[in-house]
Amino acid sequence: MNDKQDILDNGPFFHGTKAELKIGDLLEAQNLSNYQDKKSNYIYFTATLEAAKWGAELATSESKERIYIVEPLGDMENDPNLTDKKFPGNPTRSYRSKSPLKIVAELSSWERHSDEEINHMLTSLKKLREQGKAVIYD
Repeated sequence: MNDKQDILDNGPFFHGTKAELKIGDLLEAQNLSNYQDKKSNYIYFTATLEAAKWGAELATSESKERIYIVEPLGDMENDPNLTDKKFPGNPTRSYRSKSPLKIVAELSSWERHSDEEINHMLTSLKKLREQGKAVIYD
């Protein structure tokens, strides 16, 4: 793990997805991305429930939306897809790691965004893809 003075955030950390996992499972890089048809070089996570909800709601699978509480097992860095490029600093407290994340719990209940909010976000993301601006720096 990072040295104490290098820690970016103390968490707790969340990972929103539609993958069905168990306590103790490891989330690892080099698996299929939740958002693109390619393997991801990193595993992404956040310290805000709001960002985790979007992660679960926007994942491309038809499976149940899930939010896991995770423990980073190695170094982490600010997610450059959200940090400074779209928002100054890291207000979403979003991170990524090439090291695994351990599933320590699953949130049993959480309030979804409204269907209207989700559809608006999906429409916005589709428009960005059509404009060639939906780039994920991975």
